[in-house]
Amino acid sequence: MHPAPPDDTPTRGGWLSHLYLQVLLAILAGALVGHFAPAAGEALKPLGDAFIKLVKMIIAPVIFLTVVTGIAGMTEMRAVGRVAAKAFAYFLTFSTLALFLGLAVANIVRPGASMHIVPATLDAGSIADYATKAHETSVTGFLLAIIPDTMVGAFTAGNILQVLFVAILFGIALSLVGKPAAPVLDLLERIATIVFRLVGILMRAAPVGAFGAIAFTVGKYGVGSLVDLGKLVATFYATSLLFVFGVLGVVARANGFSILKLVRYLKAELLLVLGTSSSEAALPSLIEKMEAAGCGKPVVGLVVPTGYSFNLDGTNIYMTLAALFIAQACDVDLSWGEQFTLLAVAMLSSKGAAGVTGAGFITLAATLSIVPSVPLAGMTLILGVDRFMSECRSLTNFIGNAVATIVVARWEGALDRDALNAALTGQIMSEDAIHV
Repeated sequence: MHPAPPDDTPTRGGWLSHLYLQVLLAILAGALVGHFAPAAGEALKPLGDAFIKLVKMIIAPVIFLTVVTGIAGMTEMRAVGRVAAKAFAYFLTFSTLALFLGLAVANIVRPGASMHIVPATLDAGSIADYATKAHETSVTGFLLAIIPDTMVGAFTAGNILQVLFVAILFGIALSLVGKPAAPVLDLLERIATIVFRLVGILMRAAPVGAFGAIAFTVGKYGVGSLVDLGKLVATFYATSLLFVFGVLGVVARANGFSILKLVRYLKAELLLVLGTSSSEAALPSLIEKMEAAGCGKPVVGLVVPTGYSFNLDGTNIYMTLAALFIAQACDVDLSWGEQFTLLAVAMLSSKGAAGVTGAGFITLAATLSIVPSVPLAGMTLILGVDRFMSECRSLTNFIGNAVATIVVARWEGALDRDALNAALTGQIMSEDAIHV
């Protein structure tokens, strides 16, 4: 098992030594700087960008080592297929449910119905770049993008799906070779120990990254925009909360744990996601924490990385909700058939977006381009507030993947209940007590 994340280790410097508190204070400080000195806040954007680059730098080796050692640690290939089948069954079920929830809420609340926008008056130039990238999220683009040009190229391209593809193949090959490959597996596990120690070092920079990111956001858009973002943003946040504490809360209870306790256990990572507006920033820590919470390493190695590509609950809610908002704002009356077509397209395009920067907005462009009755230019209506919805998307995606990991581990009989209870009640073992 990998060492516990930094914020779970014993501390001697009081409360300020906890990473989650440092990130929280950094977010508050960043908001104050952005409000009282907007120009200075905007100038701090490189701090947030630099931290996200630091984390992305380590994501490829973390995924590769976790997936390879996880698959190679399984006794038979049927176990790999079984875990993958259970994970994808879960992903498909709840991703589809998230799409339906966004669709239902949009029809009930109708957040864009009072706007009456004439599409011809909209300037589509501001979304031209997103529309150009939208072809990357097509099914054909997805199939081509998942295979790297070279094996090493998967690590340099920064595409999670490509790294995952190579890691799965390598892990299967390592498992099939058997005993002669034992020294290689041992070496990879030792390297994993070092890499996760490096993750702990990088996470100490999280407060700086969160400070810069939130200072830029508030400085650019104003503190008032954090409160009064309009009916669409309020509806999206409310729908995401309903999904997390309603739908996922029921799933958690049915599987013997509390969603509230899980959120508290992941508080440092959630604050980091909130501050940076990127769920990728907390991916390495999520892997560590899920293992520390009693989820089997092979299950974590498969479910967490694939979940980041295929279990995007927050993105799916956003897709249908935003698409119907644009249609309502432009007085386009979509039939139920057109709405279900939009839902089906959104399901496919959201999978094709994995690993694409700005995936939520780009996949929305891809979806609308295939449903011509909704004007693509209508995306300009939400361009200004998409940053704030991105934070909620990332938080919902992150929590959804944590729940999925525990559920699949339970289904697979690879969940240590005592470790899970200890983690969720704050009694998790310290770093020194965990043996790799």
